[in-house]
Amino acid sequence: MQKSFLMPASALMLAMLAAGCSSVPYAQRAAQRQADYVAAAGAPVRSFHFFSLYSWEALSDTQLAVYTRPNQAWLLDLAGCQDLMFTNNIGLTSNISEVMVGFDKVLTGSHNFPCTITGIRPVDVKSLKLAQEQQRKIEAAARNGEQGAAK
Repeated sequence: MQKSFLMPASALMLAMLAAGCSSVPYAQRAAQRQADYVAAAGAPVRSFHFFSLYSWEALSDTQLAVYTRPNQAWLLDLAGCQDLMFTNNIGLTSNISEVMVGFDKVLTGSHNFPCTITGIRPVDVKSLKLAQEQQRKIEAAARNGEQGAAK
């Protein structure tokens, strides 16, 4: 009897610990990713051609990056989304292979809850990748007292 109580309690404790430890860095990373996409996005456009969805990344409940090819991405501004950051799959509506502002929607999750596309901006993928590489660079410096120890 005591063993069955310990298993759920241990699992709950580990989940709470993991959530508490990872929430701040995740929030910072998510905000940085969104800022990188916004910085790499160009001027707003009315539509884009859509044949297939290569990849996507939810940046917030109001912004989504969709890739139609490995080197072609679009930043979508959305209205009416709920829990976009937690959905496992999305779909896009289109008319004659074209996604348009104010007309087409992003469908989220198994419920296909529609989010209206209120803005579309092309993303300069090369610029985005360069910004992300710059953030990954690490500055190495010797610790105090270790300058001559590695000889």
